[in-house]
Amino acid sequence: MTAGMDRNTWFRIYAAKGTPRRRLVVLPHAGGSATFFHGWGRAFGNDTEVLVAKYPGRQERFAEPCIDSMDVLADEVTAALLPFAGTPLTLFGHSMGASLAYEVALRLEARHSVRPAALHVSARKAPHRVTPRNIHQLGDAALIAEVAALGGTDTAMLADPDVQELVLPALRADFTIVGTYGPRSAVPVGCPVHAWIGDADPHTSVEEMQAWGDVAPRGFQQRVLPGGHFYLVEQHDVLLRGIAEQLVPAA
Repeated sequence: MTAGMDRNTWFRIYAAKGTPRRRLVVLPHAGGSATFFHGWGRAFGNDTEVLVAKYPGRQERFAEPCIDSMDVLADEVTAALLPFAGTPLTLFGHSMGASLAYEVALRLEARHSVRPAALHVSARKAPHRVTPRNIHQLGDAALIAEVAALGGTDTAMLADPDVQELVLPALRADFTIVGTYGPRSAVPVGCPVHAWIGDADPHTSVEEMQAWGDVAPRGFQQRVLPGGHFYLVEQHDVLLRGIAEQLVPAA
């Protein structure tokens, strides 16, 4: 295990130096993993602990059954976060992870009286504007092609039959979540919402992203950056600086 990382079933934890004064929780996209966000671990200062979710059915949790229900996944992530809730939590989710972050924020507040410091949502329509697509019902080759078209994944690696055999169960489970989620009513969250979107995203428009403001009575801000669905690769530094600016100041 890399120095500075703690072992936890649900999160890859990049520990603060000393007692953390704030925590950033990162929820990956469909087909994503904690490794995709490895570069985030040390980007927010020594007093910030970064927790990147590790979904079942991939990497070190490969032997575990995948989860294909948003409600089940949100319940599990919420429960796993409770031991960390004594320190201000900021949630960030990309694509499917944005919907998951929203659902986790609702559960934390409604069921456990834990109000996140902020919710950052990236490249995903607002919960009352989502349009489910039946990608999970496609054959293996078509599903792989859809994932490759989104970007963010090495297409040569996806073309390898051995790799496909390893990743297809998790991909199908994640896209089942995406394909069966919403649209839902615009239930507000009790924290500010920050929306991030690439100006050339083929699946979510700037206007659709703006609708996150409907669930953000405590404040809403949107940033549009150059790029497509995985703008956060090219705009990595800009995005991380923007998130850092909005983190709860250390006491």
